[in-house]
Amino acid sequence: MKIIAGVDEVGRGSLVGPVFAAAVILKKTINKKKLRDSKKITKNRREILAKYIKKNSIWAIGKASVKEIEKINILHASLLAMKRAIIKLKKKPSLILVDGNKTPQMKNYKLKSIIKGDQKIPSISAASIIAKVTRDDKISNLGKKYKGYFWNKNFGYGTKEHLKAMKKLGITIHHRKSFSPINKKK
Repeated sequence: MKIIAGVDEVGRGSLVGPVFAAAVILKKTINKKKLRDSKKITKNRREILAKYIKKNSIWAIGKASVKEIEKINILHASLLAMKRAIIKLKKKPSLILVDGNKTPQMKNYKLKSIIKGDQKIPSISAASIIAKVTRDDKISNLGKKYKGYFWNKNFGYGTKEHLKAMKKLGITIHHRKSFSPINKKK
């Protein structure tokens, strides 16, 4: 029997925190019609679906830290987070479908990239949902410690309120220093 895993990452464009990836192998019990690209559903719906997916799949999370993002760049950090998620899966997939146009380099694994895979492939949609909910929770919790940046609403992305807060409060250890407009402050 062919075991297919879907993989997606979140947080590439954020100015703050790690990039997260999820790898998901859906069980036959899941209703695939419920699954959508995480960007196309509300926060509440994503949280409900994430619980549902976790109960009806084999899944794992990988991440790459801000330090790793700064050292190897966001693309390579995203691929590293994906690789970490894949390796953590409790079952080895026979095929891994990755959202986008690049896959992590992994020996003894068969990987295929699919552009807009999070909109076409249920297991990739599931991975996008789990990764997004996990990362949003992490950044929201960081926001409790670093008040005034509104990370509970913008999740570290460069919204007007976040950029304004950075001007007023400065940057934190969680900001990605190589990202624009932060890197222009040097």
